Amino acid sequence: MLIRLGTRQSALALWQAEYISSALRSLGHQVELVKITTSGDVSTTPLGQSGGQGVFTKEIQRALLDNRCDLAVHSLKDLPTEIIPALALAAVPEREDVADCLISGGLTLSELPSGARIGTGSPRRKAQMLHLRPDLAVIDIRGNVDTRIRKLDEGQFEGILLAYAGLHRLGLTSRITQKLTNELMLPAVGQAALGLETRSDDSETIQAVQQLDHPATHAAVLAERTLLRSMRAGCLAPLAANAIVHAESMQMEARVFSADGQKVIEAKQRMEFPSELGRLELFAIAEQLGIKAAEQLTTLGASVLIEEARIQ
Repeated sequence: MLIRLGTRQSALALWQAEYISSALRSLGHQVELVKITTSGDVSTTPLGQSGGQGVFTKEIQRALLDNRCDLAVHSLKDLPTEIIPALALAAVPEREDVADCLISGGLTLSELPSGARIGTGSPRRKAQMLHLRPDLAVIDIRGNVDTRIRKLDEGQFEGILLAYAGLHRLGLTSRITQKLTNELMLPAVGQAALGLETRSDDSETIQAVQQLDHPATHAAVLAERTLLRSMRAGCLAPLAANAIVHAESMQMEARVFSADGQKVIEAKQRMEFPSELGRLELFAIAEQLGIKAAEQLTTLGASVLIEEARIQ
């Protein structure tokens, strides 16, 4: 069958589209790329001022709904958690390393001088960086990976923060100064995972792409996205989370920060299950885990920090 795959035109988006295309072709399907420009690709304003959530995905979702393409490949951290009945998250391939990275002139996080300018477009990364080093100047940066690295090389920043997954996929891991552990910087919801979205009534495409699904990854990001939706946080909130599926258990760590990074609320949850658990049963437990983590964060006052950050 022919699958029309909608994709953004950035180098990373095209890598992701070609990666999925190659996997589908190996299963005997034909794939045609449909290149789409999103508002996030052309905007030069900070994400929080340009609509934030969905600026990289809404046009591609519209193309799905308008039948201009059959499949969209999203970076899951960019995909809003709102449920659109006509669309389905049909598959989530195996996740890449979730870590964030510091790229600098060679200085690690602890070695950066006071006042060093650190570039990031993420309120989550900004809050965590200020939590670790309140003496640094964390400044908004826009553009694709290559553009951000160029701005660093031009001297506009002493360091920038980027996801390891994107750097690895683009062959740029040699530029990494320090890979940040989860203890230092917890990732975004869905970070390093790809989401394959289809029309919910397109059973033929769903059946094709579900062969690429990795149930453990799918369950982990489902738990994280359920947390995010339950907190009504949106992808620009200073909320970080990471869920991991083991043989007979699933655990999640989540943190919510004040915008300036000085306040932090943390939740840890774990759920056990039998090893012979089915796929849909695993997903149901993942949703429960996300809800339990959200309830713990809410009880500890995280909603106040999220609302304060939204206002700022």
